[in-house]
Amino acid sequence: MHLILDNARKGKITPQMIAVADAEGINPNVLCERIAMGSVVIMQRGKRTIGIGKGLRTKINVNLGTSTGKVSVMEEIKKAMIAEEFGADTISDLSMGGDINAIRDEIFACTTLPITTVPVYQTAAEVGLRKMTADDILVTLRMQAEQGISSCVIHCVNHTMLNQLRWKRRILGIVSKGGSITSAFMLINRCENPFIEYFNEVLSICRRYDIVLSLGNTARSGCIHDRWDKVQREELRQNVRLAHDAHEKGVQVIIEGTGGHIRIDRIARYVNYYKKQSKFPLFVAGPLPTDIALGYDHIAGCSGASIAASAGADYLCYITPAEHLGLPSPDAVKQGLIAFRIAAHIGDTVKNHRDDDDQKIALMRAGLDREGQIRCALDPTRARELCDGELECTMCGDFCAIKIMREF
Repeated sequence: MHLILDNARKGKITPQMIAVADAEGINPNVLCERIAMGSVVIMQRGKRTIGIGKGLRTKINVNLGTSTGKVSVMEEIKKAMIAEEFGADTISDLSMGGDINAIRDEIFACTTLPITTVPVYQTAAEVGLRKMTADDILVTLRMQAEQGISSCVIHCVNHTMLNQLRWKRRILGIVSKGGSITSAFMLINRCENPFIEYFNEVLSICRRYDIVLSLGNTARSGCIHDRWDKVQREELRQNVRLAHDAHEKGVQVIIEGTGGHIRIDRIARYVNYYKKQSKFPLFVAGPLPTDIALGYDHIAGCSGASIAASAGADYLCYITPAEHLGLPSPDAVKQGLIAFRIAAHIGDTVKNHRDDDDQKIALMRAGLDREGQIRCALDPTRARELCDGELECTMCGDFCAIKIMREF
């Protein structure tokens, strides 16, 4: 099997690289060099290819999946279809309730997007947190790899981090679900992190199926008053070391970091710190710059994510209005996705100077081309609804600034 990273190291331009280069408007040779160095990865599923990393458009991931509290296969199918229709780049299936494999099969069937999983989720849900073993986790990862996933997330919390958390006065400790499950497994069994202990086995599976390895963000903060601390620094050091190990062994890797809840004046600083420590693509959950936006966390998250993207974050995990409240509905998924597409674009206007679409809209606005603006909207149906059936904008009526200045 010819792996993407192996080909890049040989300087061989593959069809996947050409597809990404064409989509991004980048020289294929430059893209190939960046993949070889580790600053860009390509997620693939069939003929679908998504590039993530240096010099590329900021990408958006949509989380979906059942929970132990709610299982509706039809809703998850609708969410996956919305993710594809409204421009998500990847999907993470985080299902933990119902027939998880059957649900994932349905998600695979209704979308072409690359799909990420968190193996420890399914293992804990099906085997039980207190009963599962390291072998069970590896069996789940192999099974998910055979299903055709494009990426997987592992959480590499260590005992140094857990000991620091015992003495650190955080308002909220570990808010990462995967990180908390992995930590509990270590404490219950008085053992090392199975993902670290069996890291070579994890890499072997990822390499066999050309899966992108995502090193999770266990230590992210759960509120803006929990500042960057020793636990987060230790996790970053650990993840960077593991990322280099994975890359050297032929596995593409991204690192999750600087996510969670971060006060707005610290977001760019934390992203810049990460970028100084690591060449690997940065995946950010949120971040949320305030804790008061319950029910509107997608808006708060959009403001934080736009700053993170402009500072250099490569890959954003969206937030929906249901964050902190419950499993999102299909409509909440749509709202969260569009908010984060806006955030990614705002970031790209700064980071990669991608503002051609803004100029296009501006020229249409100057030409009073209302229909053209609607066609270019992220959600044309919603834009047309807000016109309320009127042929012209009713905001200013006869006193439109553009019309007035044209006349005088």
